[in-house]
Amino acid sequence: MADQCPLKQMTTQEVAEHNTNKSAWIIIGNKVFDVTKFLDEHPGGCEVLLEQAGQDGTEAFEDVGHSTDARQMRDEYLIGEIVESERKQYSYDKKSWATASSGSSSSRQDRSAIESLIYPALIVAVIAFVYYLFIA
Repeated sequence: MADQCPLKQMTTQEVAEHNTNKSAWIIIGNKVFDVTKFLDEHPGGCEVLLEQAGQDGTEAFEDVGHSTDARQMRDEYLIGEIVESERKQYSYDKKSWATASSGSSSSRQDRSAIESLIYPALIVAVIAFVYYLFIA
């Protein structure tokens, strides 16, 4: 069995230069993908990829919940990886999405808990308003 060639090492600055429909590179999980040829084939439209072109699209890719087939297809466009010194650590837990350079997960969890209470509170307020409007 032949050894695999190591992936080309790239900086985020190099990737940032490829942010157009003529050359679109995206970082997903510290790997660099040249999606230029896939722009017209992407089921979500080329705009979705162009929004992420030249930058780290890991969060966007993971949030969509791509299929296993899409994840395998992605590998066809792999052209390199981010240099060791610029790599990020990712948390793929959607409830507390973060990279190592993001804020603390406890503050995100607190914010998430507060946000989960907003809608029930609004519903209660609307019901109370309607009740007093028609009963009083």
